[in-house]
Amino acid sequence: MSDREADFRTFVAARMEPLRGLAFLTCGDWQAAEDAVMSALSKLYVKWNGIDNHDAYARTAVVRAAIDETRRPWWRRERAHSHAMPDRTVPDGTHDVDDRLRMREALSHLPARQRAVIVLRFLEGLSVQETAMALKCPEGTVKVYTSRGLDTLRQMFGTELEARHEAAF
Repeated sequence: MSDREADFRTFVAARMEPLRGLAFLTCGDWQAAEDAVMSALSKLYVKWNGIDNHDAYARTAVVRAAIDETRRPWWRRERAHSHAMPDRTVPDGTHDVDDRLRMREALSHLPARQRAVIVLRFLEGLSVQETAMALKCPEGTVKVYTSRGLDTLRQMFGTELEARHEAAF
């Protein structure tokens, strides 16, 4: 086994789950997320020696592939999901499953690019500049998408919190 292949395998072993989670949060579907990660990793392998920052390249490629999955025509998505395996369950150490499910549901209502910006900014911890580089868009676009996405999430959770408060009294 060559050094290149060994390095790539080590990278994949360390980053597969975080990349899969990033893809899932971007597209909202485990199968599409796995497809996005595999596509991104196959592109990364081909360019492995010519890339300085493997992690940044993989993250950008995964987000783009996951966004592309959400843009597929609906009939292809429906046909692809008709024989889909059930979602995998992931153990939740925080015991806040309800909050995570609500957040995942709320993220699924955002347009793909807004969702990608929110995921990269707040779940991956990237700066505005890093997010703009990952999505190959201006920093101003990242700021607008961040603002709009957060406003939408606040509205969704604000309405839910108001309903809970009214039900309690």
